[in-house]
Amino acid sequence: MYKVFFNNKLIKLTTELSTSTDEVPLFFIKYISAEEIIRALKSKHIKQIKLYHSKEDKLMMHFSNRFKTVEASGGLVENKNNSILFIYRNNKWDLPKGKIRKKESIEEGALREVIEETGIKDLRIENQIDTTYHIYKGPKKHKIKKTYWFLMKSDYLGKFKPQIKENITLVKWIEINEIPKLLEKSYKNIKRLINKNIEF
Repeated sequence: MYKVFFNNKLIKLTTELSTSTDEVPLFFIKYISAEEIIRALKSKHIKQIKLYHSKEDKLMMHFSNRFKTVEASGGLVENKNNSILFIYRNNKWDLPKGKIRKKESIEEGALREVIEETGIKDLRIENQIDTTYHIYKGPKKHKIKKTYWFLMKSDYLGKFKPQIKENITLVKWIEINEIPKLLEKSYKNIKRLINKNIEF
């Protein structure tokens, strides 16, 4: 099923009708509003929520009706030493990504965003590896960001140029053995992406 993150809380879209608890409540997605979802996620005693529908195809349909979807793409960039390219933004370690422009393919958007946010060169896409979802606060309403992720390769050894206007203060190659510690100061959807695609 789909997993969506709001800050570090999980929203699980599921076809499994399981028990609802105080810490992990289950809601019928057909009958809950966006405002009610956000209110539940902001509650201190709720760890995660489950949104239920018996039909899988209806889950994301109902969810998308409640939150406008913004499409983005980004890269998990690896060099010949198997180090991974990370950015430091808003006091969190993250991976480079951003909104796809009109008439731009998801691959073109991923390459452009990684280059713009880091200043890297000699970048190439290997394959698409994952899609993540997270809710963020827009100017007026909460929106859902759907991010397409690509495994990329680069042997760039030059100086990086963090995109300061996007609040990126550091760009750095991180060795594999350093990543688990670094992920303690990251987002859950990034942790999930890394753990699914990198062997430690």
